[in-house]
Amino acid sequence: TSEQTGKAKFIGELLVPVAPFDQKSGREAWTVAFAPNGSYFAWSQGHRIVRLIPWTKCLDSFSVGHGEEGTNALSPRHLSRQSSDGGQVVPAAGQPPEHTIDCGDIVWGLAFGSSVPEKHSRCVNIEWHRFKFGQDQLLLATGLNNGRIKIWDVYTGKLLLNLMDHTDVVRDLTFAPDGSLMLVSASRDKTLRVWDLKDDGNMVKVLRGHQNWVYCSAFSPDSSILCSVGAGKSVFLWNMDKFTPIRKLEGHHHDVVSCEFSPDGALLATASYDTRVIVWDHDKATILLELGHLFPPPSPIFAGGANDRWVRSVSFCPDGRHIASVTDDRLVRFWSIEERAPLAIASVSNGLCCAFSAQGSVLAAGTRDGSVHFWECPRSIASLQHMCRMALRRVMSTQQVEALAIPALLCDYLTYKVI
Repeated sequence: TSEQTGKAKFIGELLVPVAPFDQKSGREAWTVAFAPNGSYFAWSQGHRIVRLIPWTKCLDSFSVGHGEEGTNALSPRHLSRQSSDGGQVVPAAGQPPEHTIDCGDIVWGLAFGSSVPEKHSRCVNIEWHRFKFGQDQLLLATGLNNGRIKIWDVYTGKLLLNLMDHTDVVRDLTFAPDGSLMLVSASRDKTLRVWDLKDDGNMVKVLRGHQNWVYCSAFSPDSSILCSVGAGKSVFLWNMDKFTPIRKLEGHHHDVVSCEFSPDGALLATASYDTRVIVWDHDKATILLELGHLFPPPSPIFAGGANDRWVRSVSFCPDGRHIASVTDDRLVRFWSIEERAPLAIASVSNGLCCAFSAQGSVLAAGTRDGSVHFWECPRSIASLQHMCRMALRRVMSTQQVEALAIPALLCDYLTYKVI
C-alpha cells in the first residue's frame, strides 16, 4: 500500500448476540442493504435472522464517542447487543419500528424495493412522483438457502409473499430502480428469474445462459440493462425490456462474484477471485480501469491461486467517483475512479459484502461472524465537470457521445477514457 493511502474512519458496528453453542457456522452476514430512501438498514445476521433497523437510529448510536475505540459491549456504538435478543423494540414517537425477522432458513440475498421510482428514472408519468416515501410500499426481499424468496413489508415486518421456483440457494436479489417492483433473483440453480411484485409476485421470465452458479446481479440506473456474474469468467449483460442477452464482457481470469453500475449508468464495476476489480465501458465492452489487489498481479494461469486476495464484493458510491472493495486479505479499500491506488483502507477480518448508504457518506461491510462494520467514506467535492458528465451520461450511451461534434479531449472525458 502506498504512503499516501489514508485510513478510513471507523464509525461503529452492529454486533450479534453470541450464544456459547453457535461459534461460527451459519453466522455469516452474506448481505447488507440500505433502503433507497435512506430509512432503513438491513443485514442477514446468520441463523435465519434478518434485522431491520431505522438508519437514523444507527447513525445516532454511532455519533456517540466514535473518537475512542471503546470495547464496552454496552456502549451505544455496539447497538444490537442490548436489543437483538428481545424481539420488538418499542420505537420513539414518530420513529419507524425496528424488526427482527425469522426467515425460516439461512438468508443469502437481501434487497429493498420501493414502488416509488428512485431519482433519474425513465418514468415520464407525472402521477408517480406525487408519492412520498413511507406513504407507499417499501418491501424487503430475502433469498433463502432452500431456493425460496420471501417478501416482507418493511414498516410492519409482516410476510407478504412466498415465491417458490428456484431449485437451489437464492444467492442474490435486486430490484429495478424505476419503482416497477420488478425483482431479479440470482441462484445456484444457474438461472436468473424475473418477478413482477405488482402482479402478486408472478414470475415473468427465466434468464438462462450461465453454465454455473449465479452469484450476483445488478440493474443499470434506468432499469434497461441487467448485469449478472457467477462461477465463470464472463460478465453477462441482458436487455430488460426484451429479456434477451446483449453481450458478454470478457477480461476476468477467474469467477466473477460481484457487480454494480455507476449512478449515471456509464460504468460497470465487477469483482473477481482473480484479485481484480474491473471498471468497464459496458456500451463498448472495453476495460477502462483495473483495480488490482495484488502486486504484481497474478498471471492469468495462476489467477485463482492467490486466495488471500480474492475480492468478495464491490460497491459503487452514489457520488459516481468512488468504489469500495472487500477482500480476503482483511481489508476494505476505497478507490477513486481517478487513481490506480486506493485512497483509503480499513481493516475488517473476514468481510463478505459491502454497500454504500443512500447518500454515499457511509460504507457498511458484513462479516463471517454476522456483525457489520461502518466507515465514513473519503469525502471530496465533486467537480462541476464530473457533475455535468454524470448528468449527460444518465441519458446518453458511449456511442451517442462519440457521435457529438465536440473536441476529442472532451469526448474522452465524457466517455470516462480520461478518468
